[in-house]
Amino acid sequence: MEKPSIPQGTRDFGPAQVARRQHIFGVIRRTFEQFGYAPIETPTLENLSVLTGKYGDEGDQLLFKVLNSGNFLVKERRGEITPLVTADDLAQGPRAVLPKIAEKGLRYDLTVPFARYVAMNRATLTFPFKRYQMQPVWRADRPQRGRYREFWQCDADVVGTDSLLCEAEIVLMMAQVLNGLGLVDFTIKINHRGVLRNIYQALGGEGKETDLFVAIDKLDKIGRDGVTKELLEKGFSDAAIDTLFELLTVSGGYARKLQRLLAGFVTAGVEPDGQRPGPDEPTDEADDSEDAYYRGLNELAAVRDLLQASGFTQFNRLEFDPTLARGLSYYTGCIFEVKINNVAMGSVSGGGRYDNLTGAFGLPDVSGVGFSFGVDRLYDCLEELDLFPAGTGTLTRVLLAQFDAASLAAGLPLLAQLRAAGVPAELYPDAAKLKKQFQYADQKGIPYLLLAGPDERAAGQVKLRDMRAGQEQLLSVAEAVAVLSQAQ
Repeated sequence: MEKPSIPQGTRDFGPAQVARRQHIFGVIRRTFEQFGYAPIETPTLENLSVLTGKYGDEGDQLLFKVLNSGNFLVKERRGEITPLVTADDLAQGPRAVLPKIAEKGLRYDLTVPFARYVAMNRATLTFPFKRYQMQPVWRADRPQRGRYREFWQCDADVVGTDSLLCEAEIVLMMAQVLNGLGLVDFTIKINHRGVLRNIYQALGGEGKETDLFVAIDKLDKIGRDGVTKELLEKGFSDAAIDTLFELLTVSGGYARKLQRLLAGFVTAGVEPDGQRPGPDEPTDEADDSEDAYYRGLNELAAVRDLLQASGFTQFNRLEFDPTLARGLSYYTGCIFEVKINNVAMGSVSGGGRYDNLTGAFGLPDVSGVGFSFGVDRLYDCLEELDLFPAGTGTLTRVLLAQFDAASLAAGLPLLAQLRAAGVPAELYPDAAKLKKQFQYADQKGIPYLLLAGPDERAAGQVKLRDMRAGQEQLLSVAEAVAVLSQAQ
C-alpha cells in the first residue's frame, strides 16, 4: 500500500497550530475592522483570462492551471470525436495548447480577484470601497522555508480614491498588527514606482524598464554582482549600471534620502513629473528651479507628513528604500514591504498603489491601494521567537474527571453550567483511573482539572486543580465557575 502523503509546499495543521493561527487572524481582523474595512470572499477558482497578464511573465508561470473536466483532449458530439489539441497546437507550444485544455486556475493572490469583484459589482458598491479578505492562495513555486505552494493571505484594499491618506493608514495598520503580535523588531520599507521610473530615466532610458525593475527587486537575494550580471545581459551599459547604484545607495534618514535623490535626478537631467511640494517637504538647496519636482518623491514626503499628523511614533521602523521594486506589474505608486529583523525570513507583508487594475475588467480609471499579510510567515516568525501567548494552542480550559456513573451524572449539569458561563470545558468520556485523566489533561495542555468525588459531592463542593502550579483548592461550584471564568 502506498504511504499517504500531501503535495510539496502544502501542510496539515493540527488543533494547536490552528488555534495559534486563529490568534494571528484575530489580531489582523480586529485591526482591519478598526480602520473601516469590511470582509468579502471570492472563489478559489478564477477564469484564467482573469488571472493571466496581471503578474508579469514570471508570475504567469507560477499560476496553477486546472484541466477542464472530463476528457479535456477531445470533444465528443453526436458520436463524433474531435481532437481539441492539434499537431499544429503542439508545434506552437504551451501557449497554444493551454487555452484549449484549461479555462480556470487557482487564484495567485487576492488583489486581482478583488479587482474583478469590484468591476462586476460596481453598481452595488459605495466608493471609496474598503474591503479585507482572508483566504488561501496558490503559487507553483519551489517550496522552501517560508515559501509554500498553498498559503493564506490577509488583504486590505481601498478603491475609488487616490488620497495618500490610504497609504499612510497602511503603514499604521502594518505597525499595529506587528506590535499586537509582539513582533516589535520590524522594518516597514516604502518606495514609489515613480522613483524607480525616474531612476530609469536617469540611466538614459537604456534597455527595458521592466527588466530594470525585475533586476532591482532581486538585489537583496543575488547582491550587486548578480544584479549587474543580469542587467548587462539585458543590454544595460557599465556606465548606466554605475549610475544606478549611485542612486540606489543614497544614505541617511527618510527625508535625507528623498533630498539626495532629488539632487541626483536634477543632475541627471530627469524631466520633472510632479507638482511643487509643500513647505515641509524636502527640497534641494542647490536647485532654485520651481519645476524640478517629482511625483514619487513628493508623494513619499506627503505620506511621511500624514503619518506625523496621525501621531505615528515609530519612524525608526519606517525606511525609504529606493531598491524596493516589488515584482508585480500592476503597481503604479507607493509600494510597501515588511521585514522582521530578528528572524531569517522573507517579507511578511507587502503591497502598493495600482491606478488602473480594474481597467482590465471594463472599469477604467479607478485607483486603488492595498497590502497583504502572509499568515504562514507570521506564524513561523512567532514560533521561532516563542511569541505566542501562553495557552494559545489550548482551547479547553478545564477537564472534569469521571470516576463512575455517579460522577458522570453529577458532571453533566456542571459541564453545562461551565459552558453557559463561557468556559470551554469537557468531561472525560470514560470512567478511568485518575492518572490516565491527568495525562490526558497534561498532553492537551488543559490548565485546570475539576474533581468531584463522593466526599466533594456530599459537601456540595468540587476540587479545582491548577495543572501548571500543581495546587488544589476546595471550592463551591459557584466559586469554581467564577475562578475559571476569570482565569480565561
